[in-house]
Amino acid sequence: MNRLPSVFVSHGAPTFAIEPGLAGPQLTALGRALPRPRAVLVVSPHWMTPGPRVGLAARPQTIHDFGGFDPALYEITYPVDGHPELARRALALLGDAGWSPQPDAQRGLDHGAWVVLRHLYPAADVPAFQVSLPSRLDGDTAWAFGAALAPLADEGVLVVGSGSLTHNLAEFRTGAGSDEAYAAEFAAWVRDAVVQGASARLRQALAQAPHARRAHPTAEHFWPLLVAAGAAVSVLPATVIDGGITHGVLSMDAFVFGSGE
Repeated sequence: MNRLPSVFVSHGAPTFAIEPGLAGPQLTALGRALPRPRAVLVVSPHWMTPGPRVGLAARPQTIHDFGGFDPALYEITYPVDGHPELARRALALLGDAGWSPQPDAQRGLDHGAWVVLRHLYPAADVPAFQVSLPSRLDGDTAWAFGAALAPLADEGVLVVGSGSLTHNLAEFRTGAGSDEAYAAEFAAWVRDAVVQGASARLRQALAQAPHARRAHPTAEHFWPLLVAAGAAVSVLPATVIDGGITHGVLSMDAFVFGSGE
């Protein structure tokens, strides 16, 4: 099997499941273009634990971990198989790297996982499992967490970090962020660091990028980008999927790290 790249996807609001916008069709095209994985491993900020946990469910349930949205969203299921064998391989790699992970036989797929997978693999025909995001990370440790998973690229596992390139929930909820200039400026800074392969800049983005505090009042939706970059055998070449900005404040960009050769 060809070596797989790793992918960061901005999952935006839960409505992304039924409002694909610019990003959805491009993610579907990406899923078709990539070598077919044996499984997809997703890291999402909607499953955060003190230490990493790895989902081992053979048939992970679809978790509707949100409220106040279109009732149609709560009817959606993503009927995918898990992959306990490869999940245990991820568990072993994290253990070897000193992360002291724990198995979780019951955990399903949160919306940060299934909404993205619904676009990448609409037929739900590629097995999927989640690894939780450790709750206490910084730029360097988020990158190292991804690096611990990097050997999976040679074993048929597509590592996906699902987060949000910008994530100011207060502005999203109140509509206060109708001027999207700041979100676009932050996203452009990060995009430039990605295409340049500037790993040190990426790890320091929340300290150095313009409007970083406004784009990410809390950091958990940014860390999956660094997990995905760290999981790549090489961050270059990097491909940008321009998803535009939704709701005035949510950049929907995605990035593919590494050539997959």
